[in-house]
Amino acid sequence: MRWIWIDRVIQLEAGRLCVATRNTTFAEPYFHANAAMGIDGDAPPLMPHPFIIEGMAQTAGILVGHAGDFKENVILAKIARATFHGTMPPGFTLRFEATLERFDRAGASTKGRVERIDPAGLEPAFLLAEIDLLFSHIDHARQKIDLPEQPFVFSGALMELIVRTRDAKPIA
Repeated sequence: MRWIWIDRVIQLEAGRLCVATRNTTFAEPYFHANAAMGIDGDAPPLMPHPFIIEGMAQTAGILVGHAGDFKENVILAKIARATFHGTMPPGFTLRFEATLERFDRAGASTKGRVERIDPAGLEPAFLLAEIDLLFSHIDHARQKIDLPEQPFVFSGALMELIVRTRDAKPIA
């Protein structure tokens, strides 16, 4: 994984649920790029939807990887559904919640919900998106693909993020 799109995994229940968050600020360059694309540079700064899908893919990918004890290379195979109910301005927190629907030798399917949370508490949590994803497990022999022996998706900084989850308290 080249970059991590979530800040923290706050809940991870084996084979069932993964919850992660991402805090946003106006300092992130994509907000400026979006604002500049409006007429006379006056479009509101908003997070592009593909970045929100990426956050869900990483959250759900952790769930799928954890269900397989991180022994498989988990690859996003398909975005089965991505329904957006609003936009994401800077200064809010994204809360990604992925549940495991199916897990087998070939791959997995997940259902996801993304909430926009106002850290100041001035606005109630808002269901921003519903994102359902399909993942594949890469089989070295069957696919005849030259891949590293060790799963390459779950390495480095992403595994450090997951390890920190062990100290997180479950959310009621």
